[in-house]
Amino acid sequence: MASKVFTGGAALEAHLREIAQKVRRSGTLEVGFPEGSTYPDGTPVAYIAAIQEFGTQNAGPNHNVTIPARPFFRTMIAEKRNEWGPALGQIIVNVRYDTEAALSQLGEGIQGQLQKSIRDWTQPPNAASTVAEKGFDKPLIDTGHMVNSVRYVVKT
Repeated sequence: MASKVFTGGAALEAHLREIAQKVRRSGTLEVGFPEGSTYPDGTPVAYIAAIQEFGTQNAGPNHNVTIPARPFFRTMIAEKRNEWGPALGQIIVNVRYDTEAALSQLGEGIQGQLQKSIRDWTQPPNAASTVAEKGFDKPLIDTGHMVNSVRYVVKT
């Protein structure tokens, strides 16, 4: 981005007013499993993600399955949250103070971080019966539907 040099107080004041007007526009960023995201059988993706995040007992058709907690979401937040403020600060300058564009770029980054957390999660490992059924031991990956359902939404 090319820098502009402003001479005279009026030009600088007008430019600062323009920036202030742009950054005054607020917005929110949501990253996760948006409402309406479902598996082919209609099960909400957020429901399955919550079961994986917090674990559950007495699951499955015979209510005899225990799914251990695999806090992929909370762990990602704890590890990455201190990066998001500085990143947003740099992005907002790069997009010339366009709130929606800045939140969208940050959202893409956080979406990727969450997807990476899901893909990389290994502990606790799947039960031997689950590995035999799936054919591999990736605790949060079965069909890939959950990881591919991660989205970000910007509201301004």
